Amino acid sequence: MASTDIGLGLIAIGAGIAVGLAGLGTGMAQKDIGAAAIGAITEDSKLFGKALMFMVLPETIVIFGLVIAILAAFVLPGSIELDMTYPAE
Repeated sequence: MASTDIGLGLIAIGAGIAVGLAGLGTGMAQKDIGAAAIGAITEDSKLFGKALMFMVLPETIVIFGLVIAILAAFVLPGSIELDMTYPAE
């Protein structure tokens, strides 16, 4: 029972790390892209659509992290073997 609880806890930690690191990477990417997009839009306002697409592109990284977290939360617990045997007295 305790090993199952530890396994589920580690799955939850892994899911959190997947989303957290994906969000951190996306934020770091959007910081540079956003600065370049604002500079390009001030030069030529016709570039707004392209700049918007480049700003949205890193968000797919977070979606991938969320998919991994959902798979970890719902698929992996079914693969943990439950030890239902009682210890010998």
